[in-house]
Amino acid sequence: MAKSKNHTAHNQASKAHRNGITKPKTHRYTSMKGVDPKFRRNARYAALGTQKALAAARASS
Repeated sequence: MAKSKNHTAHNQASKAHRNGITKPKTHRYTSMKGVDPKFRRNARYAALGTQKALAAARASS
């Protein structure tokens, strides 16, 4: 006779919840890999401008 049962999800939800279903961990600095090149270029210039502004603020105070 041919097989009749091809798939079952029995007990899988219980097994998953036993250790808790968790969200993926978020990191402080996410990778920019695969991000739009125009956005990456602008972000780099913006970060440099921020660094210069902070340095100037520290120097003045």
